[in-house]
Amino acid sequence: MMAAATHCGILNINKPPDMTSRRVVDAVQRLVRPAKAGHAGTLDPLATGVLVVCVGYATRLIPYVQAGEKEYRGEFQLGCRSNTDDLTGEVSVVQDARQPTLQDITAALPTFLGDVSQVPPQFSAVHVGGERAYKMARAGNEVKLEPRTVRIERIDVVEFDYPRLVLDITCGSGTYIRSVGRDLGEALGCGAAMSGLVRTRVGTSALEDAVELKDLTPENLAAHIQSPVTAVGHLPSYVCDSAETEHIQHGRAIRPRRGVDHLADDSIALLDQSGELLAIATVKGTTLAPKQVFRS
Repeated sequence: MMAAATHCGILNINKPPDMTSRRVVDAVQRLVRPAKAGHAGTLDPLATGVLVVCVGYATRLIPYVQAGEKEYRGEFQLGCRSNTDDLTGEVSVVQDARQPTLQDITAALPTFLGDVSQVPPQFSAVHVGGERAYKMARAGNEVKLEPRTVRIERIDVVEFDYPRLVLDITCGSGTYIRSVGRDLGEALGCGAAMSGLVRTRVGTSALEDAVELKDLTPENLAAHIQSPVTAVGHLPSYVCDSAETEHIQHGRAIRPRRGVDHLADDSIALLDQSGELLAIATVKGTTLAPKQVFRS
């Protein structure tokens, strides 16, 4: 039982190439058993970079990690198209493709910023009628995917030497970088397919702080697991005193020592006096009502 109690928190892992996110979780699961493990946002097998894996009760915080802002470095090959929107699929050369200039690219990028409508790739994990789109596509079935609104904060050109284009992209949850490249290629009149992808940040988890999966061992695992507080660093927080902690642990609302009415209906992270995550609460008028209690 001590192992289960010890293994709880957030792992920032640099996902290896040619490995599914599920296989990364399976490898972590073997290390943390009997605690549970789950990732907070799939990376394609082609991609590398930050894969946040939540362990123990921190798996209940996955939606908060997924909601965090993300940064990517994507590499694209212009002048082609692919049924998967990357080079792992069936790639076809665009005949007589227009060769864009750097000025053409920078002029096109602003239309991809802000709240934009985006159709996910045919080969994606989106559910269609209760089934994953990629499973239907692999079976040769036509997949009709509806456009979704996603948020893209920033796109910067890092390198350009036709047909190679490298972009840094900052975006919100649900954004497909493959779709960004595909749609940019169509806007430029030459087509594009993603040739490489590195996720450099998820929320506060940055690539430079990530651990290599191959380096994780039962002996050093605890040193790499971050506090569950990491997952909710973007939320306002309130430190409970001992009396408030007891109320929260029993699922009772508290009237905090300082006003929080300006945060009405927002979520707030409740911490104990040691700074560890106690609960997620909702502000109700002048009280904090726990909706998820993590320690009792």
